[in-house]
Amino acid sequence: MFYFMTAVAIKEMRKEVKKYIDLADERMLKAVHAMLEADLEEEISDKEISDDWWDEMSDEQRASVEEGIAQLERGEGIPHEEVVKKYSKWLTK
Repeated sequence: MFYFMTAVAIKEMRKEVKKYIDLADERMLKAVHAMLEADLEEEISDKEISDDWWDEMSDEQRASVEEGIAQLERGEGIPHEEVVKKYSKWLTK
């Protein structure tokens, strides 16, 4: 299941991952390194292929997206499950 992580949750996850890496043995460290390296190479490749849509947005559109993210970080979002339940009649043919 995909969900949006707040900036705080991401920061905490980074701390936890760093702690695990500090405790990892050589085999695990090499595996994590290879995974991250492969993911980064794919991400760079994807960015080279497509333009950055953020740069193409107007200032008003960017401000709207940033306000939505801020609302989610303040816990003002509506869980996906609630939205699906409420609007399911429009999601089916």
